[in-house]
Amino acid sequence: MSTPATTDIQIRQHNIITTARYDYTACQLDILFCLLSQLKKEDASNTRYIIYIKDIESLTGRRWNYQQLRKATADMGSRMFEVKEGKQYSQLWMFQRATYTEGRGCLEIKLSEDIKPYLFELKNNFTSYQLHSALKLTSKYAKRIYQLASQWKDIGETCVYSLDTFKTMLGLKDPDGKQPEQYTTVSMLQKYVLDIAVRQISECTDLAVSYQLIKEGRAYQAVRFYIKPQVPEQLPIPFEEQSDVRHQNASQLLEELGIKDSKLVQRILSEKALTDGLFKFSYGLKTGRTKADKNAGGLLLKVLGLR
Repeated sequence: MSTPATTDIQIRQHNIITTARYDYTACQLDILFCLLSQLKKEDASNTRYIIYIKDIESLTGRRWNYQQLRKATADMGSRMFEVKEGKQYSQLWMFQRATYTEGRGCLEIKLSEDIKPYLFELKNNFTSYQLHSALKLTSKYAKRIYQLASQWKDIGETCVYSLDTFKTMLGLKDPDGKQPEQYTTVSMLQKYVLDIAVRQISECTDLAVSYQLIKEGRAYQAVRFYIKPQVPEQLPIPFEEQSDVRHQNASQLLEELGIKDSKLVQRILSEKALTDGLFKFSYGLKTGRTKADKNAGGLLLKVLGLR
């Protein structure tokens, strides 16, 4: 395999948003990854990005209600990214506007123009394949460490992060000392952050990640991550336009349920209410709320009023 160009390595090492200081929940990171999947260079300044809640639920296997999403976007909109370029510090905010439309089950988001260049840079560190993998991670720390690992995957290991720097990036430590530090001992950091994160990343994504704690004197003062490419057992659906993802997911679910009649398939895919019913039915099967021991496909058609 050829050595990556120096310019590519520099981009990965200096990805500003990845190493910026911010603390997003798992739900907020899922919204961020869905936004990244939709970004295109040719987008106009007034582009509004639509994220369907059912798409997030289908991709992640987790369910978010209106209040959770409203709180998530409210916090994302008010929380800043603090980035450093040379001697200049900038404070940036994500959204100009976020709208939730009841009855449509979607978020409509308009991004801040100042944040867009950094988001495009972040997206360049992910393939469509990886974005889907990132959504499968349930730990917010796993999602952040996966971002770091993706930066350095061409090299095979990250730089050495002091534990203070690492904890600041993950929002576990306030550099100004105004908020109490979390996981103050190394054993707590390992148990609640590092071990969970590397296990989830290695099980759910295209990267196998491990870490090394580094001592200075008698105490651990830094951490480095090692990265190897791998092929996950379950290949994810390629990440394209959000509407395409929804269509692909629905088609796959219908195939898994044994519904192959072209007229039925076309009708379910073309009517939003029926597609929403399909995702709801599938979620019920996965969580055990819907029981269908024999003919799940037949039960779906009955539920949708098609039989």
